[in-house]
Amino acid sequence: MSAAPNYEQAGDLKIGQVGIANLRIRTLDIARLGDEMRERVQRAPALFRRAAVIVDFGGLTSLPSVVDARALLAALRDAGVIPVALAYGTSENDKLAEALDLPTLAKFRAQYERAGGEAAAPAPVPVAAAAPESRAAPAPAPVVAASAAEPGLVLAAPVRSGQQVYAEQRDLTVVGTVGAGAEVMADGSVHIYGSLRGRALAGAQGNTQARIFCQEFHAELVAVAGHYIVADEAPAHLIGKPVQVWLDHETLRIAALD
Repeated sequence: MSAAPNYEQAGDLKIGQVGIANLRIRTLDIARLGDEMRERVQRAPALFRRAAVIVDFGGLTSLPSVVDARALLAALRDAGVIPVALAYGTSENDKLAEALDLPTLAKFRAQYERAGGEAAAPAPVPVAAAAPESRAAPAPAPVVAASAAEPGLVLAAPVRSGQQVYAEQRDLTVVGTVGAGAEVMADGSVHIYGSLRGRALAGAQGNTQARIFCQEFHAELVAVAGHYIVADEAPAHLIGKPVQVWLDHETLRIAALD
């Protein structure tokens, strides 16, 4: 007798939430873009090394040539990240993606960002467990760095969309709001006394004891020592509340501040 056929599939395909960084190209300066990405990887390797990146040409007045696009992808790989797709765009963008042998994917915040840029409240979902260190946070361009001589960096002004603030070898305190599309990052802990609508990353150099504190939680992303969750993975009952975020044996925890 012949053996019974085996109908069990060798691979189980599921479509779900994937945290991927979105790099929006504002100026097609390949050398500069490569240097900026290399600096990010060196500054916070736990978050950015071998990060999956969607390349978004929507900030340019015209698409690059296939040759220039390939050169950019090579520069990003050389900097330490992995370009995995182009962001959705025009039909010409689709043709460019096909020529580069890449898929097109939605931008990082597409599912919970309004057209005007303000973050919308995410849908209720269960709290996520530990995120693998390979998951990467997005990396906007403008950077404010602090030297290691001071005990801490305190910002009295709001951090606006597109800005990135980095407190090297210290804590970071933001008195105002961190807007949607903004990013605050520290080698120590991050304290936000206003609303957190952008991204907050603590323990950027791998400090697992660092924490994030904020008075009003609407974050696009929070991360501690390379472990992170995005907006629609956060516990729904904590949205808009004062919270703290910390790492507990490789599991990222979020809890209300008493």
